[in-house]
Amino acid sequence: MTTTIRVIVADDQEIARAGLRMILDAQPGIEVVAEAGDGLRAVELARRLRPDVCLFDIRMPRCDGIEATARLAGPDVADPLAVVVITTFDLDEYVYAALRAGARGFLLKDSGPALLSQAVRAAAGGDALIAPSITARLMAAFAGAGPTPPPAQPIEPLTLREEQILATVARGRTNNEIADELRISLSTVKSHVASLMAKLGVRNRVEIAMWAYETNRVR
Repeated sequence: MTTTIRVIVADDQEIARAGLRMILDAQPGIEVVAEAGDGLRAVELARRLRPDVCLFDIRMPRCDGIEATARLAGPDVADPLAVVVITTFDLDEYVYAALRAGARGFLLKDSGPALLSQAVRAAAGGDALIAPSITARLMAAFAGAGPTPPPAQPIEPLTLREEQILATVARGRTNNEIADELRISLSTVKSHVASLMAKLGVRNRVEIAMWAYETNRVR
């Protein structure tokens, strides 16, 4: 039995919301269940409807995408929702802040239908998809932006294989791509990713990637 992925789309531009809805509703197994034109409405709908994925624009009135993400997926949220941030600008400092707030991934609005649907499916499955074309550039540009505490050290030292997995995750690779690249099984990749999250004290692949950039594991 196939489960439909339920999505909420939030963007202050009606034409943008309509375009995103049209793209997503055309994908098999994905359904847009609600739209919001501002962040407060998006948070309200998300808490009530509990969608599988929230697709949020960064810049919205009343409550921007960063704050909306923090309210639904932040460190203090007991049962966080999957949030994917979508933005117009490939060097937008707000994107990094959104990832800090708990977003599971980010895309550019011109990423195209295929990457958009991939990101939604990845987020719904507990994975993350960061647009490969901007991963390194954006994280390198903003990893050190503003006064931030030094990154925490691992609870236990990383193994050589975990260092390899860390580098591939930081480059935006999916589990399947990592398995192919390192010639290991998908279940082994998932096990190493879970171990990395436990050792680094992070919640998802995005935070793994940020830790890699902050500690200069990846440049």
